[in-house]
Amino acid sequence: MRITKLLPSTKIQGRWLCCLEDDSILRVGENEVVAFGLYSGMELTEDLRRELEEAVRRSDVRERALDRIAARPMSRKELVEKLTARPRDPEKPAIPTEDAEAAADWLEGLGYLNDAEYAQTVARHYSAKGFGPRKVRDELFKRGVPRAYWDAALEEAEAPEDGIDAFIRQKLRGRQPDARELKRVSDALARRGYRWEDIKSGLRRYGAELEEE
Repeated sequence: MRITKLLPSTKIQGRWLCCLEDDSILRVGENEVVAFGLYSGMELTEDLRRELEEAVRRSDVRERALDRIAARPMSRKELVEKLTARPRDPEKPAIPTEDAEAAADWLEGLGYLNDAEYAQTVARHYSAKGFGPRKVRDELFKRGVPRAYWDAALEEAEAPEDGIDAFIRQKLRGRQPDARELKRVSDALARRGYRWEDIKSGLRRYGAELEEE
């Protein structure tokens, strides 16, 4: 099989149209053009064509993975799940898990995908929004971050008392709350993942009067 034409794509920068004698077209990237030494008139054996098609497929998965991670930080598990999700277009083939895992390996090697750093980012984000350790752990679990990174991420997060104090000041604005308002504030902090002992300490630091248990 001979390559009749090798033309740069007018629609996608960095893409080339590899036109073959059987009127089929392979859409290849610059990496494949260089790696395979492609040129107009080149003879393409069946084995070489299969290798080229496989290289193009791997590059396509890598590009999709890079686009995903560039749009927002995510864990390796999230990335693999998004890559292997069923395509909206039924005519497009699904990405095999092994290809998605290989793309994730590639991104980790480049430093763009790092579960330890991502765990710290998640912990800092929710801590700064006033959520406690339990909520942070829930988010890390939901996002597929390995448990091995949880403790280090929580150590990097804001201290629980800082988040509690900021929340109480925002809600009470300097006034002394009655029992009903104290309960509302306490319940809100509990929903955010703070322990009751930490909540009590925060209310006492604010100067609220609590009934002894």
